[in-house]
Amino acid sequence: MALVEYKEEGGIGYITLNRPEKLNAFSDDVGVAFCEALYRLSDDANAQVGIISGNGRAFCSGADVRQRQLRAKAELEKLNSPAGRGGNFREPFFRPPVAKPIIAAVHGYVYGLGVRLALYADLLVAARDAKFQITETPRGLDSTSFWMMLDSLGAGMFATDVCLTGRAWTAEEAATHGLLNRLCEVGEQVKVAEGLARDILKNPPLAVRAVVAVRRTKLHEMDVRAHASGPKGLHLTEDFRESATAFLEKRKAVYHGR
Repeated sequence: MALVEYKEEGGIGYITLNRPEKLNAFSDDVGVAFCEALYRLSDDANAQVGIISGNGRAFCSGADVRQRQLRAKAELEKLNSPAGRGGNFREPFFRPPVAKPIIAAVHGYVYGLGVRLALYADLLVAARDAKFQITETPRGLDSTSFWMMLDSLGAGMFATDVCLTGRAWTAEEAATHGLLNRLCEVGEQVKVAEGLARDILKNPPLAVRAVVAVRRTKLHEMDVRAHASGPKGLHLTEDFRESATAFLEKRKAVYHGR
């Protein structure tokens, strides 16, 4: 069973996260498969628009905490992040061979890395059951890049709220702050995304890609600034490991950071 599925139909490239038993949490293997799917979309001459969605009860519940956050400290130091090598999807998102528009069609849990996927996408469709959370904050990681992306969308005070408190928010709240292109009924997110994709397909592809390329360049610049200005080494702290251990043990974390 493929961890990430890809198919093309009617000019649309469908990328589907397919680890439903783990709520589509990103392991190293999922990260590599997702990058490959993004490159397949870029290379597919028949696909002019992409739609990213998730199978099962969630779009994406974030990174695989057990695998990524509980790596040995020596491995975290070597990797310089909790993520494994080869699954960094920033490259195919920010610098694709062909800048085709991507629509995220989300539902259920949209947590952590799932929020990043949703905000990286050029258009965002959310079902009413979608629940968003920047879990980087309670996991002891830097949420600067999330704040910058949300702020760029005109939701500055909201961005500060969710990045400092780490609280979850609903699809309706996201729509109120102008963070969605479409809010839809549960189970309709891919269908609504297809409607947007067909509207895009009516236009000359080069004109569409010009806008996508500029938007991705802006996102990349924000991402670079966020990593340059944010705190370093949070993934090596005891608070980082404690948050993962407490999450897996289903208990309240005890933090010691100052």
